[in-house]
Amino acid sequence: MKKIETQEVAKIASLARLEADRATLERFAGQLDNILEYMETLHELDTTGVDPLYSPVQHPAPFREDSVHQAYTQQDVLGNAPESDELYFIVPKII
Repeated sequence: MKKIETQEVAKIASLARLEADRATLERFAGQLDNILEYMETLHELDTTGVDPLYSPVQHPAPFREDSVHQAYTQQDVLGNAPESDELYFIVPKII
């Protein structure tokens, strides 16, 4: 039994401003049906006593101390600019 009809896929594509021919819509409807069928299979599993998995990575994130240091001088950074006034970048006005 199909859970997703081609018309529903066409509506979703329209909302997403996507254009698709009939063959593509039918293929996507079949793929979405397969996904929903798989989710139903997972829904049947007994997960009582299973803790939720928030992340597959079990090692902690490394932290470092924040330290303020000046890597470049203002002149070094402004030296890369096509145009500057010795203090700031000069960019075209855009409105």
